[in-house]
Amino acid sequence: MDRLRSFLPVLVLAGAVVWLQSRSCVRAEEPRPAGRVSVDPARISTDDGDSVFIRWPDGPPEAVRLLGIDTPEVMHLDHDIPYTQPFGEAATGFLKGCLAVADRVELLRSGEQDPHGRTLGYLYVNGRNYSVLVVAARLAVENVSFFGDNGLPEEARAVVAAAKAAGPVPFEPPHHFRTRMRKVSQWMKEQGTYPK
Repeated sequence: MDRLRSFLPVLVLAGAVVWLQSRSCVRAEEPRPAGRVSVDPARISTDDGDSVFIRWPDGPPEAVRLLGIDTPEVMHLDHDIPYTQPFGEAATGFLKGCLAVADRVELLRSGEQDPHGRTLGYLYVNGRNYSVLVVAARLAVENVSFFGDNGLPEEARAVVAAAKAAGPVPFEPPHHFRTRMRKVSQWMKEQGTYPK
């Protein structure tokens, strides 16, 4: 019995890995090909202001982290974000609004993935780079300066230029908010007050 108990954590971990791999949006086997593809706007759902899911008719769904930007966070309990950041809902609403009026949407994939297995790319709405639009609306900070151009230098330059023109944003940088929320989440979990 003691031997079984010693293997129990390993079995639980192995089961979790199998479950996560079975979820097609969690981690793609390999990056999808780089380049521009048309997307039916009705097949796109939003996660927050800088992430979307595309439900392809002939393949598994694709999670996409939009390049060049970092928008304020919305509550994600599974990512240790128990509160929505100010302007988080506004940034998400901005993305939803852009998609709602779109006649044409294209995804420009970089051919790379982030550490969470999401495709990295730019979304074009009616021919306009969404990352530039949301930065110009002062609902995102540019993160090209931190992560580089991901092989798409022209698009990255446009985002940086839009950020310079837009000026300072009215919210805390999202990466600072995430760091702070991890500490808050840890404390809440220790106190037994973390939301379920």
